[in-house]
Amino acid sequence: MRNSIRQYGVAIRAMLVLTVVLGIGYTAIITGIGQLVAPAQANGSMIEVDGETVGSSLIGQSFTDADGNALPEWFQSRPSAAGDGYDSSASSGSNYGPENEELLAAIEERTAAVAELNGVDAADVPIDAVTASASGLDPHISVAYADLQVQRVAEVRGLTVEQVQQLVDDASQGRDLGYLGEETVNVLRLNIALAELES
Repeated sequence: MRNSIRQYGVAIRAMLVLTVVLGIGYTAIITGIGQLVAPAQANGSMIEVDGETVGSSLIGQSFTDADGNALPEWFQSRPSAAGDGYDSSASSGSNYGPENEELLAAIEERTAAVAELNGVDAADVPIDAVTASASGLDPHISVAYADLQVQRVAEVRGLTVEQVQQLVDDASQGRDLGYLGEETVNVLRLNIALAELES
């Protein structure tokens, strides 16, 4: 009996010590290192405009009206299957296979909508304009999709195509490590630059 009580006492003390050391101490040290070495990344890579947080460079946003219609004055993001769209608490893809009828119908519908919005043929619509990323949160689009939208954005905003194209060129990000993936454009950063151009 005394041995049992003693063992419980040792176990409880060990649990308390390990909770403090690993649960609190380790977490505090790693958080502190993160804040010192890479504060922007440690805080979620937030983007601020005039002192106000407008989003994260790691999570996409929709540039649509209350009914979900694309706002033509903004560059549009790729579709999102995360919750109601870019819901970071519901990150996921649609998990449809490439021959799923619902996916194919959605792609056909999206292709027609993107083509109509931008005044181009359906054959000219890039694949990332009509398919969601695996996470549903991707903040980037291909340079091809950004280029497709330049004419529309310029016309709606009364800017020259050259001005808007320069914004896209400036916002283009190279391949990861110089060779992985494709060149991309962060849509939120691009739209911020677009808004600043007119201010």
